[in-house]
Amino acid sequence: MAKFNLHPERFFDSNPEVRNLAGKIYRTTQDMPIISPHGHVDPWLFADNQPFPDPAELFLIPDHYLYRMLYSQGIRLQALGIPTRDGAAVETDRRKIWQTFAEHYYLFAGTPSRVWLNHEFAVVFGIEETLTADSAQRIYDHILEKLQTPDYLPRALFDRFNIEVLTTTDGAADTLEPHRLIRQSGWRGRVIPCFRPDAVINIHAGAWRGEIERLEKACGFGIDSFQHYIQALEQRRLFFRENGAVSTDQGIFSPYTHELSAREAEALFQKALQGTATEADAAAFTAHMVMEMARMSIEDGLVMQLHPGALRNHNQAVFDQFGADKGCDIPVMTEYTHNLRELLNKYGNDPRLTLVLFTLDESVYARELAPLAGHYPAVRLGASWWFHDSMEGMRRYRRMVTETAGFYNTVGFTDDTRAFPSIPARHDLSRRMDAEFLADLTARHIIDLDEAIALGRELAYGLAKKNYKL
Repeated sequence: MAKFNLHPERFFDSNPEVRNLAGKIYRTTQDMPIISPHGHVDPWLFADNQPFPDPAELFLIPDHYLYRMLYSQGIRLQALGIPTRDGAAVETDRRKIWQTFAEHYYLFAGTPSRVWLNHEFAVVFGIEETLTADSAQRIYDHILEKLQTPDYLPRALFDRFNIEVLTTTDGAADTLEPHRLIRQSGWRGRVIPCFRPDAVINIHAGAWRGEIERLEKACGFGIDSFQHYIQALEQRRLFFRENGAVSTDQGIFSPYTHELSAREAEALFQKALQGTATEADAAAFTAHMVMEMARMSIEDGLVMQLHPGALRNHNQAVFDQFGADKGCDIPVMTEYTHNLRELLNKYGNDPRLTLVLFTLDESVYARELAPLAGHYPAVRLGASWWFHDSMEGMRRYRRMVTETAGFYNTVGFTDDTRAFPSIPARHDLSRRMDAEFLADLTARHIIDLDEAIALGRELAYGLAKKNYKL
């Protein structure tokens, strides 16, 4: 049996002085509550509070970080039980799926996925051996046994993980029914929605007209003009706020912003209703709607998040067969300085706006994002995201933005996950890497230990709570 142990000082610098300081800083943050201000965990998980079916459903099937790596090595998504769009047959034997995963677990060496999973296996489930082809079924049985106990129900794990707030991601027309059921259940866990309007803003998407019909149903009136469209979005934002939301989020290709005239906006909206909007029309409409979202955030107080820079569904064959969010979103070069200038000149000096900027393009951290956040009162920097929420990605992020933006123009850590059991593992990694960065500054006498400890607690908890108005 190949045993594994999580070293208590894992990820810290090998320099003894820095390692010792990092441990001291980390130990003051490791048990702090978790604030998860942006993610994709299904709220029905907590509304229903039913046992997780099995290890494959818990770890692998909802986590595109995992199956994108397996797919890259020639393992078909059907073999991993990933549902198809047309209902075509996929592997349903969960033990077989788990065995395939275990046989290829070595592929994740050096990746954040391996770090998170090892934490989940050891800390959450008490597993003491490495996942291999030989150990696969023993570990499967061990996890399955745990999942059948009350301590491993979703709400119990939420409480055990010490999650103070968990934010989901919800479409503009969503009923938020699971959030209502959670509140009515008497359970004290705080699970709140986030307003995600992408589906009703991208006028070139094939499903846009159907999403507008859903929005009409949710609002109770017809949307036949741009004015009615704006009224509908404002109404829905108010509904989200009444159901606990504190933020909005937009996943856009480019952060380009430009305000259209009322006539231009109406003309594009009518083209969209008629099904004649082009890709260029959609880009112009989105640029205007980012401006509108900023205006609305100033008026209703919702924190505004932008996640640009991903070419979504790059692998057309996978998208056609399995749909969106299957690990096929690839980063592109992203420009912020020129693209955001119009928005920031109009709204960036307004203290009522909090605009959290994320990126998949690390090259802009020091050149553009840190200077923007280091100047405009409205701008905050989101955490290193997706491909960069890793050991080295977090280290690069802090090194590239801190000298210009400081610590207090960032918002702490955002786990952005669909895989619920990975939340404490992801936050633990972030807290360790921040402790190591702060320890290095302390060892070089740039800050003292007391300040490093205070900053560590802000990065782990305080900044997210403050900036997301929680």
